[in-house]
Parts: sequence; C-alpha cells; structure tokens
Amino acid sequence: MGMLESFDVAVIGAGHAGIEAAVASARRGCKTALFTISLDQIGNMPCNPSIGGSAKGHLVREIDALGGVMGKAADACCIQMRMLNLSKGASVHSPRAQCDRRAYHAKTKQICENTENLHIIQAEIADIQLDENHCVTGVVNAFGGVYPCKAVVICAGTFLRGKIYIGKTSMESGPDACLPARFLSQKLSEQGILLRRFKTGTPCRAHKRSIDYSVLQMQTGDENPRPFSFRSGETVWRNDIPCWIANTNENTHKVIRDNLSESPLYGGIIHAVGPRYCPSIEDKVVRFSTRERHQIFVEPTGIDCDEMYLQGFSTSLPEHVQLAMYRSVKGFEHIEIMRSAYAIEYDCINPKSLFATLGFRDFHGLYAAGQFNGTSGYEEAAAQGLIAGINASAYVLGEEELTLPRSSSYIGTLIDDLVTKGCEDPYRMMTARSEYRLSLRHSTADARLTPIGRKYRLVGDDDFSAFTNKMQHISDAVEAIAKHTVHADAAVNSYLQSVGTSEISVGQRMDSLLRRPQVTLDGLSNALGLSFSLTPDEAEEVELQIKYEQYIERQNQQNRHFSHLESVRLKHETDYQMIHGLSSEAREKLSKEQPENLAQAAKISGVSPADIAILMTWLKAGGSHA
Repeated sequence: MGMLESFDVAVIGAGHAGIEAAVASARRGCKTALFTISLDQIGNMPCNPSIGGSAKGHLVREIDALGGVMGKAADACCIQMRMLNLSKGASVHSPRAQCDRRAYHAKTKQICENTENLHIIQAEIADIQLDENHCVTGVVNAFGGVYPCKAVVICAGTFLRGKIYIGKTSMESGPDACLPARFLSQKLSEQGILLRRFKTGTPCRAHKRSIDYSVLQMQTGDENPRPFSFRSGETVWRNDIPCWIANTNENTHKVIRDNLSESPLYGGIIHAVGPRYCPSIEDKVVRFSTRERHQIFVEPTGIDCDEMYLQGFSTSLPEHVQLAMYRSVKGFEHIEIMRSAYAIEYDCINPKSLFATLGFRDFHGLYAAGQFNGTSGYEEAAAQGLIAGINASAYVLGEEELTLPRSSSYIGTLIDDLVTKGCEDPYRMMTARSEYRLSLRHSTADARLTPIGRKYRLVGDDDFSAFTNKMQHISDAVEAIAKHTVHADAAVNSYLQSVGTSEISVGQRMDSLLRRPQVTLDGLSNALGLSFSLTPDEAEEVELQIKYEQYIERQNQQNRHFSHLESVRLKHETDYQMIHGLSSEAREKLSKEQPENLAQAAKISGVSPADIAILMTWLKAGGSHA
C-alpha cells in the first residue's frame, strides 16, 4: 500500500450528510478530506429535488441555525417555496422548497471547494484502518492508497453494495446509475460492525412536453415566501415555477394488481426492508386496497431541464408495466419516460451501535451519519452529518463533543430515537415524534441553536451579531406588550368586533388580548396606534411567544422531569448485574443497551419506573457516572 496525504478527519461520501460533516469539520480548523466516488455526485438529489417539508423543514432551519450548509444552498437554488400545514397550529408549519437539481449540486460543490481546510478527492474508500485499541488511523482507497487520519465519518448513503431492481432484473449500482461502493461493506463486517439491508426507491422522470397540464391541479408557491436560512439576508430567488397534482384511478390500480407477480417486492426477489412512510405505488395499492385514488405530485427538476419528477409514484415494476401504469393516469396518456423508476437495496447499520454523538460505541474516532444509519431523506442525513462532523473534529481537537437533548431540537429527537430505539425500517422525521414540538417551532431554531453553533465556531461574528439583535428586539417587544394596558375605547372594540371576538368594557393587558386566537399583533397594534419597529419575522415570533406561552409552560411542567433524566449520565460498560434491586429483565436490557443517560434507560422496553428509581438511588449513593 502507498502512503498518501494525511488528514485530521476523513469523510466518506459527499451527499447531504457528507457535505455537512466535511464543511463543519473544516470550518472548525481540522484538515478534512471529503471522498466521493464521483465529483459529479456532490450534493446530488437522486430522488425528489426538494428540500424541507413536514418536520423536515424544521430540521433544515435547525441545521442553518447551527451554522450548516443546507438552508443557504436550498434558498440559492429554490424555484418554488411553500409553507406547509398552514391550516394547522404554528408548531407544525414547515417550509418546503422545490429546488433546481443541477444548481443545487453546483452550489454545494462550490461551497465545498471554497471551504478552507477542506480537500475534495474523487476515490472509492475500500477500508478503514484501526489500531489494536480500535482507534482510527486511516482510510484506504480502492487502488490501495492510504490516507492517514485521526477520525472518519461514514456517510455512504445508498452506495454500499448498492443494487437496483426493475422488475425481475437487477444490477449492482448506486443511485442514478452511479458506481456502487463495492468493498467497504466487507471490511466493516470484518471489523465487527453488523450490517443489514434496507431498500428505497424512486419514480420515473417524464418529459415535460408529454404531460397534459390542463387536466391537472396547479400548485403555486407562496406569495410571500420565507427562506430556510436565518442568514440569507436579502437573497432573492425564483418562486414562479408551478407544480401539479394528478391522481391514480381504478385502471391504474388494476394494472398494478394484474402485474404484482412481476414486482420484485412481491415476487420474493427483494428481501430488504423498505420505508414505511414513503411506500412504492404497489405497496399503496395492496395496503390501502379500499382507496380509490392516490395523489401524484408532478414536480420540475430544474429551470433549464425538461424532466418532471412524479412524487408518490415510485415503483420497481418492469418498464413495460410502468409505461402502462403511468399512461392510465388522466393527463399522462402520452407520457414519455426519460428515466425508469427503480428500487435500490443497500447496506446500513443498526444505529443503536452509536452514541448520541454519532460515534461508534466500540471504536474511537469512527462516526456515522445519514442513510448508513438507517434513516431516509436528505434532511435527516444532513442533520446527522452536521453533528457527526462537529464531533469528529471535537475528537481530534480534544474538545467536548456535542450531544443535543430531545428538548433542544428535532435534530436531538432524531438522534435520540435512532441510538436508543433503533429503526426497523428507514426512519423519517415527523413532528409527532417530538413531545416538545410546541417549543420546537421552525421559527425558534435560531433562538435554540445559534448559541451552540457559535460555541462550536460555525456561526461567524456578523451572523451572531444579527442574531443577538433579533433576540433583543423580540424580548423588548414582548416585555413592552406585557406592560401595556389596552383601554376600552371605540377603535379597540371596533377591531375586536371586526375579527369576531368580544369587546372589552374595562382595561386589559395587551398580551392578554393577544392570546385570543382571532387577535393579531399587527391588527391590535394598528387599532392602538402602536409601532414596535420589528421585522416580519420578529413580529411573528413575538406574537407566537405570547400566544403559546401558557401552553408551553404546561408542556414544560410535564417534561421537566424527563429533562432531568436526560441530564443524569450513565457510564458506558456499567455492570448492571451488580446493582441490587433491579429486575432481572432490567439488568439484561440495560446491560445490552448501555444507555447514556436515565432518559434513554427509561425508554427501554422492560425497564420500569421502579428500576429508574433504583438507578437514581444507586447513583446518589456513589454509583458510576459518565
């Protein structure tokens, strides 16, 4: 083997996880290598060219608040921006951007190229070198070249022993007809890392000219779009490209049912576990047999590209069946398929083998992020990549590693779910997964996480100054509103009557009136002749803080005990067999899972509240802390 250049941190894979990991590591002062099988695949979007969506939009704003890449890149490449779930409460409002796929690749590649300390290398990594103490010492490419390094982040996506399926035909391939990663899986297995097979899929790409849009439902962007990035400034993007909605019908479903024997999913060819929340159209038709139709979102892949992405229509059926299936849909009668749909199998790990830092429990300096950890989605991958990159660099620099508690963020919830509960199918973030979602609104991501991004040197001086000014403006306005008394005059009562709420006969605090669902800060301020000199974002946050205050306090009371449990750390390799009073099942489960704190221990099936009380007593009596 030949010795090549040395690095502090090596990141394997340049998808959404790898980009965040590598940029974070480099910005924090570590000499970092970003390895990719092809430079043309950096920031690739092999599935839907969109960023954000329900709960996923929260992740993107949190990534940005910490100083990550995805939010600014998505803003720069956006062709349609929408805020989802506006008919519901503010805690589940989620931004989503349709992006120009090629522009996003170019933008993220440019960010990586322009990041100091970051070296981009086209190479397939075939092995990770470890010493006798299971410490990382280097990586080896497929030609035998050795790159010495101190830490590695595996962000392999769906490339590890990737295999695509169309009907009963399969071939070794990564996504988008790329070369798969052929060698690393075997080496990881030899080093004692247990791998398993997951599966995902993607629909066809159709030519824009072959769709009859006159019979489809148009879906336009928001009139006043909101950026992902708190740091985008005056960024102006296009928001004038429409998407469209079509629907399957009984003829579509008949084509699918008549050809299920041709599906590798139902023919026993694919045994890997697929995503529960993004199933193929065959799965939808079988599992939801009473549904008369399923929605298909027809979405452009870029401004200067005629490929249309058919979201919700992924399949691994043979190409001739795909053609019949697609052409059975109203508006698709003459559809031209440019890229066939396919399913892809790949190797990944059980994330319970990781700490909440995303470092491996049994190895030193080895971290993992993204679909390699059993997740699905660009946003989930990027969130993990950012944390893994921060912690890999912290390991090298001898600094404290970052663990985000569930109460802090959706990123914390995502990682806690993975490392404590694991996942039996590709994990997808949803707002319902968080017990803290009232306070984890997408609009509060900077308040929650930007100080942490600053601590880890990912938020610069100008951005942090802008952040602190914004927080001060919001705090001052909330305080002023709480002190302001609204008198029962004609202008106020006229406004209250106009929005359908009762008039007042005596003076009331302004914040009390603002808690009424019908009353808005803008409307009430106009009625009072007040001006708070706030930006639209600041004004919205002031209003939401006041309206949500009592609900959040109630939630905080319910979760305070759980937050305390999160702060009580447990030492790795604790001998639970020696703790008197624990049930035999608790001893067995705790010994196997080795939770990092009492909150994780409390979520393990078979560990009762009585067992947690015994652990707390044991710790107070001098039991081992982390």
